[in-house]
Amino acid sequence: MSFAPASALRRLSAPKKALAAAAVTAATTGMLLAAAPAQAATASVDSATEAQTIAKQLIPNATQYKAFSNIVSHESSWNVTAANASGAYGLVQAKPGSKMASAGSDWQTSAKTQITWGLEYMNSRYGSPAAAWSFWQTHHWY
Repeated sequence: MSFAPASALRRLSAPKKALAAAAVTAATTGMLLAAAPAQAATASVDSATEAQTIAKQLIPNATQYKAFSNIVSHESSWNVTAANASGAYGLVQAKPGSKMASAGSDWQTSAKTQITWGLEYMNSRYGSPAAAWSFWQTHHWY
């Protein structure tokens, strides 16, 4: 990395000019990060409405869907990227969130992957989403 000559630095007496020069230098040396990758990552995150539609497709039984929906509403408000300090993540607040990778590598942003994993978890641990909801109502966790 090269720096501007000392004479050029002396001419930049105003802080705004110095900051602008540093930004240009960083950009031309490849140190500035582009914003496009972050925008692309958030673009793949499913909205609450999309997540609910996916869940209805994966859980056609109305009683089981309602129970699943109740849990997800309480756990994450249907926010695919919901996270809490305990390490729980996603629609179903898997802890750690990386457990959902068993359902797909896109577990951090895909409602379908998270719902698939959550449904399997509820079925294997409680027998059904309705049984998981019954447990949740008593314990406020599942």
